[in-house]
Amino acid sequence: MLRHQSNPTDKFPSDRTDIPMNLGILTCPTIPETAPSHCLLCGSPAKQVLRNCFDTRFGIAETFDIHVCSRCELHQTSPRPSPEVLRDYYEKYYNFSGESGTTYTSRRERFLKSKLYTLWLLMDGDVSFHARRGQGRLLDYGCNEGRGLMRYQANGYEAEGLELNPRAAQSARSLGFKVWVDTLDQVHPAQPYNVIVLSNVLEHALDPRQMLTQARSLLSEKGELWISCPNYRSLWRLVFGAYWINWHVPFHVAHFSLDNLRSILAETGFKIEFVQQATPALWLTQSLMAALFAKRGNPTWQLRSAPLVILFMLLFRGILFPILWFSNRRGRGDCLVLRARKA
Repeated sequence: MLRHQSNPTDKFPSDRTDIPMNLGILTCPTIPETAPSHCLLCGSPAKQVLRNCFDTRFGIAETFDIHVCSRCELHQTSPRPSPEVLRDYYEKYYNFSGESGTTYTSRRERFLKSKLYTLWLLMDGDVSFHARRGQGRLLDYGCNEGRGLMRYQANGYEAEGLELNPRAAQSARSLGFKVWVDTLDQVHPAQPYNVIVLSNVLEHALDPRQMLTQARSLLSEKGELWISCPNYRSLWRLVFGAYWINWHVPFHVAHFSLDNLRSILAETGFKIEFVQQATPALWLTQSLMAALFAKRGNPTWQLRSAPLVILFMLLFRGILFPILWFSNRRGRGDCLVLRARKA
């Protein structure tokens, strides 16, 4: 039986790092004392708060821990993969496969091109900025096969992409878009960008400060940076514990809160102009499916079942709407969504 374990001393989930991480509907192992690591942002000591976290999507067998910085409270995956190891993980598990013509992809494409999708964004939260209209030059970091580029172009932007996977980049190019197959430091556009989109990207960076600094160098004088990333202060992180889908080890290296994200943006020359939180029904569905079905070393096929995913998304969005709204307003949403301007 699935049980929700609670701490009777907590009236509401707090940000204390001494809260045991077995508050989820499935429990985590007991956490022993370990030698501290060091924060990838500020270099301060970090201690373990979650042990034996495993990949709940692709079936990676290795386990990882989560450490929290004693100073800036950044949560981070440990051991931190080297660039070479991380590249191997991406190539083996995370790369664009060129899947097309399946029931899943055809239903997804129809939905993303429909007016229903625009309506859904208004209700569920636009964590990819697909509903934001404007003009100017826009770079989508991690554009994959170009679905987002099509939305940005339709919304008035002169959209370009950056995608490290050559196969995905070629797919986006076949749609008529210019796509860089480089890291940010190797991008040298003829003109600066008015907007750079880091939608669920920054948490993947081994050096988030460097990524933001490089992004700033590519922006025009009043250019904007659009960021969305998981919020480790999420209520749902406490509900699902180690099965919270946004730990996403080893691919998510840094786990931000609004406070430490605001600090690093200020340090790298940005000023936040808009911020809100959202809890996409898809993320909640994925966390529940991980809790119910994920087994270490095995892919969770239920995450690719379109009927099952859609059913739970609709149920969560309908039944849990008051809780989702309240958690977002209280700073406990699953996703941070913000726009920052070059200072």
